Amino acid sequence: MAITDLIPIPDSINPGVTNARQATMLSLLGNPRDDYTDECQPLTNPRLSALVVFDSVGAFRVLGLQPAVTALRSIIEEIATAAPAVHAGLGTAGMLCARLVRGSTHSISNHSWGTAIDLTLNGVLDRRGDRMVQRGLAEIAPVFNEHGWFWGAGFGTEDAMHFEAGDELIRRWHTEGRFSTRGPTPPPLLMVGDRGPEVVTLQQRLKDLGSQLSVDGIFGTGTRAAVMTFQAAHDLIADGVVGPRTRTALGLT
Repeated sequence: MAITDLIPIPDSINPGVTNARQATMLSLLGNPRDDYTDECQPLTNPRLSALVVFDSVGAFRVLGLQPAVTALRSIIEEIATAAPAVHAGLGTAGMLCARLVRGSTHSISNHSWGTAIDLTLNGVLDRRGDRMVQRGLAEIAPVFNEHGWFWGAGFGTEDAMHFEAGDELIRRWHTEGRFSTRGPTPPPLLMVGDRGPEVVTLQQRLKDLGSQLSVDGIFGTGTRAAVMTFQAAHDLIADGVVGPRTRTALGLT
């Protein structure tokens, strides 16, 4: 089989790895810029720009956040040993790109912080949203997971070419002072702009409680309204943000 052959999404992916939440990225790294479209735009945040590097990760060069580039270099080195055929075909469709998630009007892509990368195999991009993944990407996804990176095949809209530093890793880098500042990390929050398995679980819980939400894994204005309705009914601050108290009330912790 060729590394670009398509296979179904494996049954078990991203064990112990959470995709990076919007609140985590915004609170620990700041907003890359003040406005977004679905097209790549430059950073305007000077603190974030100071952390960006353009460097080789072995198979190719990338522009991204320094801790993410350093981690990516180690991952690529491990892939060279663990999956040499895949390593030989690795390329990239880009890392740093300040834009919205494709098809969204409110979710900031983690490419905007330079902590996500899109990979190609033999110059071929995996098609987004077809629920099929290139065999080579499935082969190397566990290596990314072991290093704390989330594979985009786990999003509601499958995005198998996409790998990003997970929420736990971003928080660890902050604790280690890798973002030039130190301090306490905020509690895990879910808010407008988030997507992924956690949002699916939240939406399913709200639906079980009577909401008419569609379970699509995207925290948009409809999900925010459903959260606010739940919060108001349970004497919580109705801000539409799922923090520790709302999680507990929903039975998600």
